[in-house]
Amino acid sequence: MTDAARTPIVVLGVTPGDRPFRLVQINGITVGAAHDLLDVIKMAHREGLQNIDLDDPAWVRWVGGGKYKWNP
Repeated sequence: MTDAARTPIVVLGVTPGDRPFRLVQINGITVGAAHDLLDVIKMAHREGLQNIDLDDPAWVRWVGGGKYKWNP
């Protein structure tokens, strides 16, 4: 298993639209669409993950742009 496969949170690239979003996967399951960093944190908490570090690649893998990329 690769390190990326073990990363609990994966935030996919921006999907364009009237309100762009990024899909969020937690433990391999898509749990929702995030519009900002706060949404990612809320989803993680809802799934039982606490004290996450959005800058730590052991916690979060940002696909298609970092944590500040929310527009296409």
